[in-house]
Amino acid sequence: MSSRRDRIRAKILSRVTIDAATGCWLWTGPTSGNNGRGKGYPRMSLDGQTVAVHLAMWTNEHGFIPGKKQLDHKCRNRLCVNPDPKHTELVTHRENMRRRDRARRQPAPLVCEEVAG
Repeated sequence: MSSRRDRIRAKILSRVTIDAATGCWLWTGPTSGNNGRGKGYPRMSLDGQTVAVHLAMWTNEHGFIPGKKQLDHKCRNRLCVNPDPKHTELVTHRENMRRRDRARRQPAPLVCEEVAG
């Protein structure tokens, strides 16, 4: 018989595709949408409650999230549920907002197109 942690991990991973280029574990299931407080984060039902998948995965793999901490997507991809510290990290609200603002100020990557000639 598998443990509850194994069942949660399996449920999450059943809706994940791995981006080989970035290492992000991309959630393919429902999200909170882009309006309102949820702002497009992955959602799933767990024990009859709707939960944020990235938080459920982090808690499942690393344990309790202290009340003064938030989970920051270091990879800047809200659909990523990879609990590896290269992708998600516990930070204060202030640090989370600082990182968000810094990421918004960076220019978007250039998209190069081959010109036929």
